[in-house]
Amino acid sequence: MATKKTTITRDKIVSMYMNYRLEKSDRPKSVYQFAKENGFDETLFYSFFGTLESVEKEIYKIFIEKTIDLIQKDPAYENYDMKDKMLSFYFTLFEMMSANRSYVLLTLKEHQNQLKNLMQLSSFRTEFKNYVSEIITDDVRIQYEKFQNIQEKAIKESAWIQFLMILKFWLEDESAAFEKTDIFIEKSVKAGFELMNITPIESVIDFGKFLFKEKMQHN
Repeated sequence: MATKKTTITRDKIVSMYMNYRLEKSDRPKSVYQFAKENGFDETLFYSFFGTLESVEKEIYKIFIEKTIDLIQKDPAYENYDMKDKMLSFYFTLFEMMSANRSYVLLTLKEHQNQLKNLMQLSSFRTEFKNYVSEIITDDVRIQYEKFQNIQEKAIKESAWIQFLMILKFWLEDESAAFEKTDIFIEKSVKAGFELMNITPIESVIDFGKFLFKEKMQHN
């Protein structure tokens, strides 16, 4: 009996690539090698992706797309303010990334040069900023303008920096069920919005104490 050939799709290639990296702890040497080891023609790969690097970027893009899709399906989400939407986004995103933690750790800690690792997040970064732009409320813009005349671009950049801080904390988190990351998310988002209200003292001090405590424990 003839073996039934696997239908090659974009998602199938993504799944194959993640499995390859996890099993071999290394990148494929070429598209040809990757396709051959997975039993399909190299030309099929190019129907969906131009390079192996573009597959890596697609994986992280999928993480954020699925996160946004999940949170927007919650009937209560539409009535959330920006702070609660960000919290819902982060909690859901890092739950998804935790389910794929072995892959994320492997790829985001691969090079000593962190900027080289973060290149995989270029498509993710675009989707992230688009999401932040969609949830910025008039109240948030007003609060930023009270502090200084900051454009929407700066709001998105500050949100991106906050995400990178949370990501770094999560990558190093050794707590059960990554409960310390949940605390970090809650405290950092709260402190960020308190800063916009120019009444940061309690939340920022609380966040600072948490960071200091974690730093001392690692040392």
